Amino acid sequence: MELTFLLLSLAPLVLPLVISIFAFKYSSRSAKNLPPGSLGWPIFGETLEFLFGKPKEFVFHRMKKYSSDIFKTKILGEETVVMCGPDGHKYLFTNEQKLFTVFRTHSMQKLFLSDEASAPIEITREAESKIIRSPGFLKPEALVRYLGKMDSIIQQKMQAYWEGKDEVKVFPFAKTLTLSLACRFFLGSDDPERIARLVSNFDDVTLGMHSIPLNFPGTTFYRANKAAAAIREELRLVISEKRAIMAEGAQVQDVLCHMILATDPSGKHIAEAEIAGMMMGLLVAGYSTVATAMTFFMKYVGQRPDIYAKILAEQTEIATAKKAGEVLDWNDIQKMKYSWNVVYEVMRLTPPIQGTFREALTDVTYAGYTIPKGWKIYWTVSTTNKNPKYFPDPEKLDPSRHEDGKAFPPFTFVPFGAGPRMCPGKEYARLAILTFVHNVVKRYKWEVVFPEEKIVGDMMPSPEKGLPIRLQSH
Repeated sequence: MELTFLLLSLAPLVLPLVISIFAFKYSSRSAKNLPPGSLGWPIFGETLEFLFGKPKEFVFHRMKKYSSDIFKTKILGEETVVMCGPDGHKYLFTNEQKLFTVFRTHSMQKLFLSDEASAPIEITREAESKIIRSPGFLKPEALVRYLGKMDSIIQQKMQAYWEGKDEVKVFPFAKTLTLSLACRFFLGSDDPERIARLVSNFDDVTLGMHSIPLNFPGTTFYRANKAAAAIREELRLVISEKRAIMAEGAQVQDVLCHMILATDPSGKHIAEAEIAGMMMGLLVAGYSTVATAMTFFMKYVGQRPDIYAKILAEQTEIATAKKAGEVLDWNDIQKMKYSWNVVYEVMRLTPPIQGTFREALTDVTYAGYTIPKGWKIYWTVSTTNKNPKYFPDPEKLDPSRHEDGKAFPPFTFVPFGAGPRMCPGKEYARLAILTFVHNVVKRYKWEVVFPEEKIVGDMMPSPEKGLPIRLQSH
């Protein structure tokens, strides 16, 4: 449907585009020694092939056609280089903020803009990252204090949504659960009605982050833009409520409170609209990828009784050492080594996100080719995750690949990135996923209703039917 809308909207441009094929010249083509590849059509490049042909297949096809190390393309309005394999990963990650910086796609920039000024958030990505990281909320020692609450929320949600049910859908539950955890941790809010309102809006935003930014009814971006506006409005209500509580002298400790009190590089307090934009980004990061990892854990483990039995043994040993009603602690998480190896394998087979973008800060030479300043770099896990050179029998779920002492080459498996911009929420994600694993395995055995259920989504995968499972209580 969206493709039809897109083609119709482009119809008036067809003739000028055909003419421009012969007249238009990319200025970048004059640059010497560019990587092999094609910039595709003028203006639109290869965006349609990238989005509608699936990013993973897009990359594999061009690696085979042009180079297994590097190739050029034009996607989402940007001249882009794809750096492939572990060498490409290493070069990119070790040169963060030296040669490369983070880049948000045009759709993301529009979705996360300040609705007051109708302009992109003025705080730089580096300043934003410093504001988020500075209080240490995402460090293990801080997360430990939240672990008990996380355990309690997961238990409550499982009891409310799954208790007494014979068949449930995992993906909708995982999204509600992870948004509940993120709202509690980042906003200090656990209002169930607010969370219910936010879930569908966050779904639309995550789909729209890597879409063509055409803002008219029927497109993915149009739905995402409306959803982003609704989320910002909800977040501004939360901010107002939080300010009122803080004004009364209440002692509150959450990320939102820190942002309200924080100042930008010039010493001014951050504008409410900008706080809302940053909080939306944090919630998206703490919501979609964690929910996806939980969902595909249930899918793959539900089809492997042997792996389920080992996880159950590990989690039962932890549970039996606890007193009645006692929640998980840091030592318990450290004992879940096999469970985490399984989660790693799940993320290797179905990465929660295919890739992200960077921008070249200067002309860069890599693999004998020039990447011009201002060009974008698309980093994707798909160039290594299923390469049999690094992972024999790559389609098999094999947790033993991640055991201590078994090493695959560096930078072949980087689910959270690496280097200075390694995902700051890695430990938060690990705690949330493992606490979920502990509670679900302790309570249930399950069977996947549709083992061959189609996986949809381009940059962020999801099961087409929501992953129905049959539950059996222990």
